[in-house]
Amino acid sequence: MSEHPSPRPTLLSQLLQVPVIVAALGYLVDMYDLFLFSVVRVPSLKALNVPTEQLLTEGIRLLNFQMAGMLIGGVLWGVIADKKGRLSVLFGSIIMYSLANIGNGFVTSLDQYALLRFIAGVGLAGELGAGITLVTEVLPKEIRGYGTTLVATLGVLGAILAYFVADLFEWRISYFVGGGMGLLLLILRFNVFESGMFKQVKERTVDRGNVMMILTNGKRFGKYMMAILVGLPIWFVVGILITFSPEFGAAKGIEGINAGKAVMLAFSGQVFGDIFSGLLSQYLKSRKRVIGLFIILSLTMMIGYLMIPTLDLFTFYLMCALLGFCNGYWTLFITIAAELFGTNLRATVATTVPNFVRGATIPLAALFVSFKPDLGVIQSGLLIGVATSLVALLALYFLEETFTKDMDFIEKE
Repeated sequence: MSEHPSPRPTLLSQLLQVPVIVAALGYLVDMYDLFLFSVVRVPSLKALNVPTEQLLTEGIRLLNFQMAGMLIGGVLWGVIADKKGRLSVLFGSIIMYSLANIGNGFVTSLDQYALLRFIAGVGLAGELGAGITLVTEVLPKEIRGYGTTLVATLGVLGAILAYFVADLFEWRISYFVGGGMGLLLLILRFNVFESGMFKQVKERTVDRGNVMMILTNGKRFGKYMMAILVGLPIWFVVGILITFSPEFGAAKGIEGINAGKAVMLAFSGQVFGDIFSGLLSQYLKSRKRVIGLFIILSLTMMIGYLMIPTLDLFTFYLMCALLGFCNGYWTLFITIAAELFGTNLRATVATTVPNFVRGATIPLAALFVSFKPDLGVIQSGLLIGVATSLVALLALYFLEETFTKDMDFIEKE
């Protein structure tokens, strides 16, 4: 008797593979911990007796420590993922940032706070890149855009969850919740299987995770830099316009703005932006066209956020949500970075690129602070926002389209 052929796997069954779900949940916890500081910045600093007039400067300093940790962690975890495997990062990173965030709940001084934000930043740097790399390698090219959209969407929900937890509990408890979620998720990761593409490359005599292969090759380095520059507007919006929304609101005469609520609304908007951009990319079969559209939308909303003269509190929060929607190309930005490079460098690129974009908050914040005395809060934000958007559009122009690119290839010397 002839055997019946096994049924063809459905789109849903392929998307709900264990690596995809675990990567998505991991990014949810990652984003919760990453943006919790933006939500609890003001109450936590006030609890540590920071004067009101220093909340902005001390907040930027602590944010810079976190971002510096992410810059270092991006390189560290990226190299480990290409040399040792994607799973090694999924385990190591979540342990580090979960314990660091629990430690944040016990701080009694700004120096302790800064050190633990740095350590948390190092740990947080590995989660997204390793997860996206794993997803792009285990899913067929026709649907990998759906997989990365699922990961990014759940991740953004983590930032929204941070707001509601911080609204319900005292800021120290909020840090304990984040650390606890990470340690619980660690248990699920024991069921994740390694990327088949990585296993094949590991068995070959191929140089893996070698950063110098990027830095010493003009074509690779150019692609790498363009990939980073494309994401700059996203973190200008999140790291400057939204994180310091109370200061921007005050400059426009709007009082009572809650930074945590602004962050929550921005990421609520980004959930819909991520879903819409991911589906539109699948429909148009293009990453570049959709990213370009969202960068232009983002620039338009930046100008509206900063330049519309009179805004009430409701309209200001609505602008935060719309800015978040325009940030919805984050998913495609990470995906295109992973798709640009071969399996032996893919995790290094997919991990370092988003973290260098996040780390760009440091120079962007420094420029903002240096321009503010002469130009004021609004004009400083406008100048930097327009510049980052134009740079991103120029960089996108030079990047290749990767929608149909086969992931099973390596970078040679």
